[in-house]
Amino acid sequence: MANPYGALFTAPGSVAFSAAGFVARMPLSMAGIGIIAMLSQMRGDYGLAGAVSAAFTLSMALCGPRISRLVDRRGQGRVLLPATGLSVVAMGVLLLCARYDAPVWTLFVSALAAGTMPNMAAMVRARWTHIHRGSDRLHTAYSLESVVDELTFVVGPALAVALSTAWFPEAGPLAAAALLTLGVLMFVPQKRTEPPVIQPSAHDARSTSALRGGPLVLLALTLVAGGTIVGTVDVVSVAFAEEQGSPAGAGIVLSVYAVGSAGSGLVFGALRLTTPLPRLLLLSTAGTALTTLPLLLVGDIATLSAAVFFSGLFFAPTMIVVMGLVERTVPPAVLTEGMTWAITGLSVGVALGASVSGGMVDRFGPSGGFTVAIAAGGATVLLALIAQRPLDRRLRGAAEASADRAADEGRAKSAR
Repeated sequence: MANPYGALFTAPGSVAFSAAGFVARMPLSMAGIGIIAMLSQMRGDYGLAGAVSAAFTLSMALCGPRISRLVDRRGQGRVLLPATGLSVVAMGVLLLCARYDAPVWTLFVSALAAGTMPNMAAMVRARWTHIHRGSDRLHTAYSLESVVDELTFVVGPALAVALSTAWFPEAGPLAAAALLTLGVLMFVPQKRTEPPVIQPSAHDARSTSALRGGPLVLLALTLVAGGTIVGTVDVVSVAFAEEQGSPAGAGIVLSVYAVGSAGSGLVFGALRLTTPLPRLLLLSTAGTALTTLPLLLVGDIATLSAAVFFSGLFFAPTMIVVMGLVERTVPPAVLTEGMTWAITGLSVGVALGASVSGGMVDRFGPSGGFTVAIAAGGATVLLALIAQRPLDRRLRGAAEASADRAADEGRAKSAR
């Protein structure tokens, strides 16, 4: 049997842009936790550190889709360099303000400006879509990307914290800025795989904005709920391991969770499924919800590791299905923006889960934190149910619009 993942990289330029994209997307998971690690050491105030990091995350959530909208209109090459430059300069200002004990408001202003960091995961997915649009390989490409996302969110935070604690406080955010600069400088010159700018279609007046006239909001909210589970597992695993007297056990738990998600993503990507995507979304979210329930029964590190392994099995497939639905329901002229909204939903969910579960752990212990994951799992199913009809309508509309475009092109060729 041929390796479906190997087949992806037979396309010219695919190895180069995916490698550059991996380097450039690492800062997405490093910067926020790096800011916390830096400021908590330099200012001795975890509340301030968390607030500045939250300002950075909020800015990315607001700026990311708008930057991607500019990319859809003007191309990756024209937008990524200035957006990256602004983010890197602002991050440098933040580090200087922290080092030289500048007023607190300067930390927030520079963190907000640093939030113009482009969403490179969406840029890479846009290139895969351009190369493999209409092919079964696109499903495999999205599966690979979900595994890469998982890898970056496992390696990135640990790397940022290790650098800031082992070297000097600014090392984590500084490394994130350096990787972003290097990755984007490697990524942008690769013109062969850059998606062309697509003009809005006359058949779809909604193509002026990815959020208009489609179920993208529901898909993004589904990933908010899914990300909440991830953020909860991160925080509660640490608290549970400390309660058990084995703080190092948290690393084992989180690694097992990542292995479960990445493994299922790779297997799912190799399958050729005929089930409609809306139904797959409902099935994957139902699995997500059911596998959060054993979290209430854990008694030690071993049982927690087993529970999060099974919970992770449904995370990557849900992400893959959501991105497949975004590709099929969002007009091509705003595809990068649509993907960015979805990935932003995931990032917001991770931050939300960490924040809410942290408060629950403070009040009720680790078991209180696990209830956040269970509630989020139920929310994913509810959102998937609500999205069924809008998704079906949008998929039918997209198929009809595609048929109309094909007919117009056929008539134009006949006229020539």
